[in-house]
Amino acid sequence: MTATLTVPLHRLAHGRTGDKGNRSNISVIAWHPAFWPLLVEQVTEAAVARRFAHRQPGPVTRYLLPALQAMNFVIDDVLDGGVNDSLNLDSHGKALSYLLLELPIEVPADLMPHLVGPG
Repeated sequence: MTATLTVPLHRLAHGRTGDKGNRSNISVIAWHPAFWPLLVEQVTEAAVARRFAHRQPGPVTRYLLPALQAMNFVIDDVLDGGVNDSLNLDSHGKALSYLLLELPIEVPADLMPHLVGPG
């Protein structure tokens, strides 16, 4: 059995985000190519939908960009009606990427030397 460590996603990837209307767009980009298979396996549409369940999102669609070791998520109906309709500005833009970057990821011991940040 291979030893693993559970770490937040931000130790393996960084994020970029944007919003348009009531739709959020969050990209997840691996810090190291060795993390790409873990991201594909664990940062799924279902995992992202669960992460945002308290916001009652619509469909979550994932687009893989393997040449960049990146993925892009489009999350519908997650912005309280959109920036102009919402009284909660903190729920838009970067704040949503930070929520996703706290997603717990299981990392095998052999990849631990590549982790970013304290640990």
